[in-house]
Amino acid sequence: MAELATVARPYAEALFRVAQAGDMAAWSELVSQLAQVGANPDVQAFAANPKLTSADLVATLTSLVKAPVTPEAQNFLTMLAENDRIVLLPEIGAQFQVLKNAQAGAADADIASAFALSDAQVAELVIVLEKKFGRKLNPTVTVDPSLIGGVRVLVGDEVLDTSVRAKLQQMHAALTA
Repeated sequence: MAELATVARPYAEALFRVAQAGDMAAWSELVSQLAQVGANPDVQAFAANPKLTSADLVATLTSLVKAPVTPEAQNFLTMLAENDRIVLLPEIGAQFQVLKNAQAGAADADIASAFALSDAQVAELVIVLEKKFGRKLNPTVTVDPSLIGGVRVLVGDEVLDTSVRAKLQQMHAALTA
């Protein structure tokens, strides 16, 4: 989906510049909600209806989010709707989050664990990972029993895999080589 990323980038950057001049937290919440709404297949099918006017589409989208929609956000959605770019909302949201993290010197960390982790374990793990990666991390923890044991951490394009499954795969590769 490199094409979607390329097309979405200018929109995300423009939205980020507007958010910097205003309330970043409110914009971040709104963009996140719009990305979730835009990722819904039913919403995408609805937006693809050629009989639908852009005003109706924008009204529907704004009714689906809980965050307050500012006039600037309304204009942004109208522009996307008029140019048939509503499908870009999830990618715009992802790129907006990357820009926000870069400004804050932070990154999103996807942590997959073989077993459920307590809040204390997650906090301790995040402290160690922040030292390793050299930046503040925003963790998202999931449980993946196929890891057998340990954790697999994805931060941007960096992967730290200390799972038992990864170690077994390394041993298998070494023995068959």
